[in-house]
Amino acid sequence: MKVQLEEVFERVGAFLMGQSPIHETARRLAEALGELQVPFAVVGAMAVNAHGHQRTTGYVDVLLTREGLETFKKRWLGRGWVEKFAGSKGLKDAVTGTPVDVRLAGEFPGDGAPKPVAFPDPAQAEVELSRSGFPVLALRPLLELELASGMTAPHRPRDLDDAIQLIRANALPRDYVERLDPYVREKFLALWDAAQIDEDS
Repeated sequence: MKVQLEEVFERVGAFLMGQSPIHETARRLAEALGELQVPFAVVGAMAVNAHGHQRTTGYVDVLLTREGLETFKKRWLGRGWVEKFAGSKGLKDAVTGTPVDVRLAGEFPGDGAPKPVAFPDPAQAEVELSRSGFPVLALRPLLELELASGMTAPHRPRDLDDAIQLIRANALPRDYVERLDPYVREKFLALWDAAQIDEDS
C-alpha cells in the first residue's frame, strides 16, 4: 500500500507541475493540430487548471470542428494517434496512452440535448494561452459550459464543483453573472453564494 500511495503522490505531483503524460499529450496534440493549421482549444479539466483550480484528470478534452477532426484523422491516425474505436470521435495518444475526448463545435454540454449554451467554434471562441503553451477556452465560455453541463447531467456533479472553484480561484464578483448567458445565470448565483462559504470556519 505504501508503494502504491507513493506512486499516486508522484503522479499527482507531476501533473500539478505540468510534467505528466496528460500534459505531454496536450502538447503533442497542439503541435499536430498547429502543423495542420486546424483551430482548436483545450477545454474541460485541463482548461479548469489553466484558470486557477488545480485538480488532476486522466485525459485531455479538446474542442474541434467536425472538419478539423477529420483533417486531423487523415493526417495523424496510425502516426502516433489512434481512434478509441473504429469511427469514434475520441482519440488516444499511442505514445503516452492518454485518452483524448473530442468536443465538437455545435454540440451541447451535459445531457447533449439542445440548449442555449453550446460548444463554440474554436476559430471564433475566446481563447487564452496556457502556461504549458497550448490554447485553452477563456474563463467566461468555460464557466458557461461547466454550469450548463452540471445543470443538465446529474451524473456530472464535478462540473458544478469546478464552477464553484473557478469562482473562488478567480475571485469573481457577483455581478460577473451579467457576462454570462441567461440560461446559466440562476445557477451561477447559487454557486457564487456557495463559493463565499469559508471552508475553514
